[in-house]
Amino acid sequence: MSQDELRALIKRVQAGLKVTKVVATRSVKGRCGDTFVGFSASWNNVQEDGGRDLVSVGDETDVPQSLNGMTMQEASVACCLVAREADMAAYRNAAAGGNISPEQANAAVAAIKNNYNRMLVNILGAPPPDATNK
Repeated sequence: MSQDELRALIKRVQAGLKVTKVVATRSVKGRCGDTFVGFSASWNNVQEDGGRDLVSVGDETDVPQSLNGMTMQEASVACCLVAREADMAAYRNAAAGGNISPEQANAAVAAIKNNYNRMLVNILGAPPPDATNK
């Protein structure tokens, strides 16, 4: 395949991609072990059984259905939102379980919020928020 054909193929596949699920997992290592959190979010739900009962599963009409999917930009935003919550939850849970101090958790959560806000601005191509509008 030529470079132009490869580029055209990549653009065609990318334009047709529809993401229906985003998953984020995190663990925080602390003095008492690891604290693990996993979040999963789906978009417009995917019915792997065609949305029917278990008795009729396997019929020739039983096809997985997705009502809609996300564009790559929407999926990137969803990934940021889900990952942000997983990150914050991992630190909050680690503090609640005594694995890290509340001060460590609070500092980490503040940094996480700041970093993900910056990432979302970059993904959306928006101008950075004015520091006076916080």
